[in-house]
Amino acid sequence: MHWKAQQKAIVSDLTNRSVLKSIICLLFCLFAAPLLAQPPYPPTFKDARVETYRKIDSTDLKLWIFGESDSSEPKPAIVFFFGGGWNSGSPGQFENQARHFAKRGMIAITADYRVKSRHGVKVVECVKDAKAAIAWVRENAQRLGIDPNKIAASGGSAGGHLAACTGTISGFGSDERPNAMILFNPAIALAPIAGWEPRGSKPELSAERLGVEARVISPAHHIGPQTPPTLILHGKSDKTVPYASVVAFESVMKKASRQCKLVGYDDAGHGFFNSKEYSARTLAEADGFLVGLGWIKK
Repeated sequence: MHWKAQQKAIVSDLTNRSVLKSIICLLFCLFAAPLLAQPPYPPTFKDARVETYRKIDSTDLKLWIFGESDSSEPKPAIVFFFGGGWNSGSPGQFENQARHFAKRGMIAITADYRVKSRHGVKVVECVKDAKAAIAWVRENAQRLGIDPNKIAASGGSAGGHLAACTGTISGFGSDERPNAMILFNPAIALAPIAGWEPRGSKPELSAERLGVEARVISPAHHIGPQTPPTLILHGKSDKTVPYASVVAFESVMKKASRQCKLVGYDDAGHGFFNSKEYSARTLAEADGFLVGLGWIKK
């Protein structure tokens, strides 16, 4: 009996270990898959031109340029800023969108900027980099074959916040603004505003993390006569950047008589725009928006 009991215990132990191992493998797959799906940093695009738009100490901030340049026939341009909570991410996140608009006859650019994990910076420094990128593109427009009056800023999540900052907020190194904004689930209301108030204490929105008070770099609080036409593409089930926050932004835009189109996607969460289900749909909306502005042909 003693041996049978011992044998049973051994089998039970092996079974438990097997189950535990399976659980660990499953958890690893669940958590590792999103990480493995992230584009590499720095990105490598064989057919893109690389230029440095800003130097900060030992850091060269680069941008990757897609599309045929012809200084005799200036083209509209779009500059993409990647997401990642101002902490990580790669310019490769918007490769698909950049290639699409390059094929549509634009100069498409995906830009790098400093982030916390790589450079130890606060969010306000990310804002300075984004504004410097837009200023650099306009300054070099003729050489790059870009129409300086048709430059769009775009981005997703934290990158959407940065793109929105370039079109709403003055100062921080440059007052150059894009001529249009295309924002994917952007963080554009960082402080309470009519119709929206962040719930709970959010460390990522603290002055310590941002480098300034949230309102100072909250695009929704700086909408004015110079804010360009804007398209917002947002998931209605977004738990990271609630849909109500972009509804509040749209409301302020309309009160300021600024052009703003908000397209909400049912059951779509954060970062939805790069998923197989929504990639083509959001690109079609962005394409149609630029057609409506007269920048590209239908």
